[in-house]
Amino acid sequence: MRVIRALTAALLAATGLTALPGAAASAAPGVPNAPVVVFTEDFENNQGATPILLPAYVNTAGRHYTADPAWLVACNGLVASLQQPANDPTGGQCGGRWPDVKRMAGDLGQWAGGDRATNHALSAYTEANPGANKVQFETTQPIALSATNRFLTFSVDAAEQNCYALHALLAFYLLDGPTAIPAFTTPIETCAHPAQVVNGTSVGTFASDKPVLFSGSSLGIRLVNLQGSGTGNDAAVDNIRVLDVTPRLDVSFSPASAEVNTPATLTYTVTNTTELAVKAGWSFFGVLPNGLRTTAPPTTDCADATTTAAPGATAVSVEATLATGQTSCHVSVPVTATRAGTYTTCAADITQAVGLNPPGCASVTFVPPVLKFDAHAHGGKLTSPLVSVGPLAPADLDCTATAGADDDQLASASLPGVGSLGVVTTSASGAVAPGGLRTTTASARTAGLNLLGGLVTADEVRATATATDDAAGVVTATGTTNLTNLRVAGVPVLNPAVNQTIVIPLVASVVVDERVPSPGGVLVNAVHVKLLTGTDLVVSQARVELGC
Repeated sequence: MRVIRALTAALLAATGLTALPGAAASAAPGVPNAPVVVFTEDFENNQGATPILLPAYVNTAGRHYTADPAWLVACNGLVASLQQPANDPTGGQCGGRWPDVKRMAGDLGQWAGGDRATNHALSAYTEANPGANKVQFETTQPIALSATNRFLTFSVDAAEQNCYALHALLAFYLLDGPTAIPAFTTPIETCAHPAQVVNGTSVGTFASDKPVLFSGSSLGIRLVNLQGSGTGNDAAVDNIRVLDVTPRLDVSFSPASAEVNTPATLTYTVTNTTELAVKAGWSFFGVLPNGLRTTAPPTTDCADATTTAAPGATAVSVEATLATGQTSCHVSVPVTATRAGTYTTCAADITQAVGLNPPGCASVTFVPPVLKFDAHAHGGKLTSPLVSVGPLAPADLDCTATAGADDDQLASASLPGVGSLGVVTTSASGAVAPGGLRTTTASARTAGLNLLGGLVTADEVRATATATDDAAGVVTATGTTNLTNLRVAGVPVLNPAVNQTIVIPLVASVVVDERVPSPGGVLVNAVHVKLLTGTDLVVSQARVELGC
């Protein structure tokens, strides 16, 4: 056993029955919370100047206690106080040691910061050999718990005199029905490990160093004194407490934002309570938010850990231990999403939790990749063996991650040896929508086409190209053309197919609504004239790409 000095002030202030094992934690991940008092007995209910034996005592909740008969005779099992009469209690069999019994109760009150004169304690002065391994204190009614699968331990204020002789050896057990579960590795030996000596009495507040992972919904408490001799073994106890020392589970993501298909780390932090005792065998099964999956197996600095989550999994299972003195430990799981969005995990996603307080919520946002914009448009471009013209009224957004726009306009253009064009209007742009989705668009509109001596005419031809990514970062590119009163060799061109070719015999071929796809983009030519002489003319071209 060891003295837990850090708990003393908080525990001394706790009275009555408190059932708070599921209370929400307020500390940050990795910062321990204090244990929660589930049960306490201070032997003060309706006590005054008349000493009574333990079975006659009734606490504020109407609870009774019992002990082995050997611990209810020979100056044992008395609820003692300095305010009680100086003479030995009737039938107490104290052999003149009653003042020493009362003094231990007063010394415990002084140690706890209470009223030395009125404090009561359960005492034993062993005027006979009680025998080893007998029950000195036990609850007779189950203590209800508000949750199962809790780490429980105990704390007790203890005092002892006559430390030159044999020492009391106090062993506490938690009772799950008929099953007695040890809550200690070594018994309390106040004479050997006092926190302080008060008026010649060894005193201290002692807490178990072996919490029990308790599965039941109610519990009992048993104190067994392993010392069987009446030589020495003179001790008293007060403020018997059952403590909930269940660790806290927290969840977090790092970074808080990442691109789709790149990893973020989901971290499960298990934080001990302030006494930092070992917590062996806690476990949980964590379901990932819909749309998240693991990218690699978990890593952990928790002791004795078994983790399960293969790459591509949508859940993780963990069983591990917080070692003695360990403040916290972590389980880190690389995760990713294939679609943009915010993914949130909360306590409802933690199932089959054993020995852990539930977490709050944590979120991670996956955003589309930052694809660069590339958009270009022009009204016309002539290439021939003798002369080249254009591109006319070019609008350009050159492979940039920054949203923006460009546009141009031209009143008219002459194409030597081929014809003329009227008003040309172009634009190129890139935009980012809420949520990070990106769109790039190019458009070229050319009016008043008159080519090849009237063989190719139109009131207006327009080409538009657009590329957009989705929540998964997949780019979709589309192209359209609008052909107003287009005629080739006098024949109207109505609802042409994509990449439709019209042949003008012995002169040229004309491709309308020409579309050339590329990775992440598309090129659209409204009209493409190819002369047999080698001259090449494009009218209204729009070209885009995301992720250049």
